[in-house]
Amino acid sequence: MAEKSDKLKNLSEEELNARHAEKMKKKKAARDKIIATKTIEKGLTIVHTGKGKGKSTAAFGMIFRAIGNDMKVGVVQFVKGKWGTGERKVLEAFPDQVTLATMGEGFTWETQDRQRDIDAARQAWEKAKEMILDDEHQMVLCDELNIVLRYDYLPIDEIIETLKQKPEMKHVIITGRNAKDELMDFADLVTEMEMVKHPFRSGVKAQVGIEF
Repeated sequence: MAEKSDKLKNLSEEELNARHAEKMKKKKAARDKIIATKTIEKGLTIVHTGKGKGKSTAAFGMIFRAIGNDMKVGVVQFVKGKWGTGERKVLEAFPDQVTLATMGEGFTWETQDRQRDIDAARQAWEKAKEMILDDEHQMVLCDELNIVLRYDYLPIDEIIETLKQKPEMKHVIITGRNAKDELMDFADLVTEMEMVKHPFRSGVKAQVGIEF
């Protein structure tokens, strides 16, 4: 390794640039060859889970990207319905492309009423299911659905069965900690956010533009 490093030090900028160009040319050829084998086009079931921050943020990024591509999207918030969020203000600016349902009544430790939480989860899921199965919406976000599944407020079998019936090209995104194994096994794309460091642990409260 040291010998290779010494050799590079002796090269001129022109030689380094030529070496880099050749290396990138080979890398691109290899990459293009791999991409050429990927021919399937389908709607994806996407899960964002884990203890790290950014699950809903990443999901809304996909929603905004879809809006930018003139797609019709649906968003159902299973938990954060009572919160005023920046995302909601942006989504409301596109009424012709966005169906927004803020069904949740807050985190379950705030309501402290199990039956009320179950009823709210059921109402939210019925709205989400309607959009998942219709031919109108091209992408549906079920924000924090994993939380209500964790508490068994909805049967995971019902969620999986509905996802199996969605139109072939529809994308469904599901967020929240502690995703069920059955859901992760079924999904096409699963991302687990890992928390390395969080300001909340240092006494910093939720910030406008960061958390909401």
